[in-house]
Amino acid sequence: MDPAPAPSNLNIANALTVLRIAGVPVFGVLLLIDDGQSIELRVWACITFGLLMITDRIDGDLARKHDLVTDFGKLADPIADKALTGMAFVGLAIVFTGDQFGWLFWIVTIVILVREWGITAMRFVVKKYGVMPAGQGGKIKTTLQAVALGGYVLPLELWDNAGADTLRWITHVLMAGAFAITLVTGVQYVRDARDLRRSSLARPS
Repeated sequence: MDPAPAPSNLNIANALTVLRIAGVPVFGVLLLIDDGQSIELRVWACITFGLLMITDRIDGDLARKHDLVTDFGKLADPIADKALTGMAFVGLAIVFTGDQFGWLFWIVTIVILVREWGITAMRFVVKKYGVMPAGQGGKIKTTLQAVALGGYVLPLELWDNAGADTLRWITHVLMAGAFAITLVTGVQYVRDARDLRRSSLARPS
C-alpha cells in the first residue's frame, strides 16, 4: 500500500500562520503610533493582538485535525509566535519607558526574549537527537504571557478610574506568574535537551 501523500504547504493552517506573521507589523504600528498615547489605537492594537493570538490555536487545531502538518508549518509556527509576542514585549517596553518602573519592564522583556529565542534555537540544534515536545508548563506560560500582554496593550494607564487600576494590578500579577514559569520551564527544557542528547548518544548505532 502506497503511503499517503505529504500535505501541500498551500493549506489553510499555513495560511493562518503566514497571516499571523504579516499581522505583526500592523499590530506594532497600532501600538506605537503616537508613542502609545492614543486610547483608540491602543484598543485596536489589543483587538489585533487578540485575533492574531487566536490564529495560533486555530492553525494548530486545523493542522492536526485535517492532517495538514508540514515542515513549513513546524518551522513557521513558532517563529510567528515569537515574532508576535516579541513585538508586544519590545513595543510595550518602548511605550512604558517613561514610567516609573519602565526599566523593570525592559528587564522582563530582555530576559523573556532571550529565553524564548534561546529555547527555540536549542530545539533546532537537538532536533537530530529527537523531538522535544512542549510541556504543560510551556502551554501555561504561553497563555499567561498572552493574557498579560493583552492587558498591558490595553491603555489601562490612560484610563483614570478604579476599574482600570484593578485590571492593571491583575495584569502585573499575571505577568509575574508568566515570568516565573518562563524561567522555570526554560531550565527544564535545557535539562530535557541534555538528557535527550545523552540518551541518543548512549544508544547503540
